[in-house]
Amino acid sequence: MVNLKSKIYVAGHNGLVGSAIVRQLKKKGYKKIITANRSTLDLTNQTKVLKFLKKKKPQFIFIAAAKVGGVYSNNKYKGQYIYENITIQSNLIHSAYLCGIKNLIFLGSSCAYPRLCKQPIKEQYLLNGHLEKTNDAYAIAKIAGIKMCESYNDQYKTNYMTLMPTNTFGPNDNYDTLNSHFFPALIKKVHEIKINKKKQLVLWGNGLAKREVIHVDDIANACVYFMNKKIKEPLINIGNGKVYSIKHYAKLILNILIPKNKIKIAFDLSKPNGTPKKVLNISLAKKYGWKPKIKLKEEILKTYYDYIKQKKK
Repeated sequence: MVNLKSKIYVAGHNGLVGSAIVRQLKKKGYKKIITANRSTLDLTNQTKVLKFLKKKKPQFIFIAAAKVGGVYSNNKYKGQYIYENITIQSNLIHSAYLCGIKNLIFLGSSCAYPRLCKQPIKEQYLLNGHLEKTNDAYAIAKIAGIKMCESYNDQYKTNYMTLMPTNTFGPNDNYDTLNSHFFPALIKKVHEIKINKKKQLVLWGNGLAKREVIHVDDIANACVYFMNKKIKEPLINIGNGKVYSIKHYAKLILNILIPKNKIKIAFDLSKPNGTPKKVLNISLAKKYGWKPKIKLKEEILKTYYDYIKQKKK
C-alpha cells in the first residue's frame, strides 16, 4: 500500500496530465514526489531510466510521459509517435519490473479503441475492430503499453494498471492549432477571433464528429484514487459519459469567451473529421467507487486564463 511517506515517481510531470497528478498528490498530502526534466532524464534511453529508478527507488510510478497531439500531428508524424511512445513506456515498465517496483499506473488513451466502436465504449471492445487511420500509430503504441502491463501482471505478478482517459483539457495544455487536441485548439481559435474581431470560426471537417471531454483534474483524481486499488481488469475507462459534437463545443466556447456574439461557424472539409463518435462507458470505474466531479462549463473560462498565462511567458 502507498502511504503519505511513500516515494512516488511521476513520469511526464510537466505535461497536462502529469502536472495535474503532481498537484493532486500534493493536495492529498504526499511529500515524496519524484520528478525529472528531459534535460535530467532521457526516457527513450533504457540504461538511464534503469539507473534512475535504481537510485530513486520509488514505491509507485505514474506513467504520464508520452508524445501526444491532435489529428494533424498524429497523422503527419506517425513514425515519431509510434517509436517514442513505445520506447518511453517500455523503458519505464520494464525498468520498474527489474527494480522490483510492483505498482504503477500507465495512462492509455481512448483512441486505442476501434474507430467504429459500439457506443458507449466498454473496456472489452479493445482490439475488436479497425483503428482510426489518422492516429493508428499512436493508438498501437498505447495498445502495446496496455498489453505490456497486462502481460507483466500475468507473468511476474505485478500490479500494473492502465487507466484509459477520454479527451482531456485543463491547465498546462498544448494550445498549438496544428499539434494540439481539438479542445485547446478551439480555445486558441476563439481567442484569436476575440482579439482580432473576426466574424468567422473555421472548424476542421464537418463539425459533426462527437467527442467526450473531461477536465484533467478529474483524471488526476482518478489516478490517485486507483493508486491504492487492486483491480482484476487490465484497464479502466475514465471519462464523464457525456458526448457532444465538435460544433456544439465550438458554440459553447464562443458563448463563454465572447458573450452575445454573432460569429459564423464555417467548415474546412479538406481536413479530416477523425473518429465519428467516441464516448466511454465508465461503469467499471463507478463500480470501484470513482466518478467525475468537475463541470465542463465552469472550467472553460479557467482554462482560457491558463492559455492567456502561457501566451505571456
